[in-house]
Amino acid sequence: MLDQAAHENFPVAPFFLPRAWRTDLMAVYGFARLVDDIGDGDLAPGGGDAVLLGLERGQGDDRPALLDALEADLHRVFSDRAPGPRHPLLRRLGPTVRRCGLTPEPFLALIEANRQDQRVSRYGTYDDLVAYCELSANPVGRLVLGITGTASPERIRRSDAVCTALQIVEHLQDVAEDLGRDRIYLPAEDLKRFGVTEADLAAPSGGAPVRALIAYEAERAREQLREGTPLVGSVHGRLRLLLAGFVAGGRAALQAVAAADHDVLPGPPKPTKLSLLREVRATLRREEG
Repeated sequence: MLDQAAHENFPVAPFFLPRAWRTDLMAVYGFARLVDDIGDGDLAPGGGDAVLLGLERGQGDDRPALLDALEADLHRVFSDRAPGPRHPLLRRLGPTVRRCGLTPEPFLALIEANRQDQRVSRYGTYDDLVAYCELSANPVGRLVLGITGTASPERIRRSDAVCTALQIVEHLQDVAEDLGRDRIYLPAEDLKRFGVTEADLAAPSGGAPVRALIAYEAERAREQLREGTPLVGSVHGRLRLLLAGFVAGGRAALQAVAAADHDVLPGPPKPTKLSLLREVRATLRREEG
């Protein structure tokens, strides 16, 4: 699971960070990846993770049971009572939680987001989608601030904007993949506004209405990134570079979507490393200006 970190739109734990930060960020990433893999049905076959979480091997495809077992194991991370966590990724999380004084709430929110994915496959309004991002994305930014000891109400507000934007961008890139899982993260009110049907989203490529819809949602994500970008200028040193990488990852992904003429249906448009580096430099210049 941890080897997937290199394939994200943004740097998870880049080499320039202090070793302790990298260790803690990867511990949090491992937990978040495990939750998502359970929620998406992407665990390794054979039921090994189910056994690690105290379930029967045959429950390896029972997503609600796995999420419940994961939540129980998470509570063991925050408990002083024996036995400790069962799953190795949660055992790895324990030292990070204690060292950084993290609370259970962000981790519980990530689990709840994946529970919601089992119940909800369509979102009526943009506000509904943002509320989902509050569970599925924003806790990650809050955990980064907690790990680096830089949390404040204003930074949390800016971080939430960045994380929501990154989540929306990822949904835009993955429209076809999500539809294959019977999920649509484009608000129903916007599909109606642009005259887009679910059948249109299942086509090999997007027609003009689909591309107009994607462009509209991309601009919303871009505005969220603008709202959150001052977070970068509020910190210093290597953390500033890390946060610039998060913002730049979103901007570079949006550029890739635009370069594809907002036709995301053939497959997710991905930014190049060069475009990401350019956006990192541009973000740092803006926040230093």
